[in-house]
Amino acid sequence: MAASVRDNKDKNRFELDIGSDIAFANYRLTPSAVIITHTETPPALRGRGVGSELVKGALDLIRRDGRKVIAGCGFVADYLDRHPEDADLVA
Repeated sequence: MAASVRDNKDKNRFELDIGSDIAFANYRLTPSAVIITHTETPPALRGRGVGSELVKGALDLIRRDGRKVIAGCGFVADYLDRHPEDADLVA
């Protein structure tokens, strides 16, 4: 996907624009970790890898900030199970 994930700090969520739609992952911060509590992909975009692209981009931003991640939603937990290369981020 050509779009990139951004951290919308005002809304405490990572966002990925796909056309006129936005996929997002809500989060809460701890001193050392980001807890991703919910991911949402617009229904018309489901099954196309948008959620995975969102989580991958969010993890890249979390890594860049030197934080860890806590999977507070099933989608993120499943993503991390399928991508052992990101195991170093898990708190």
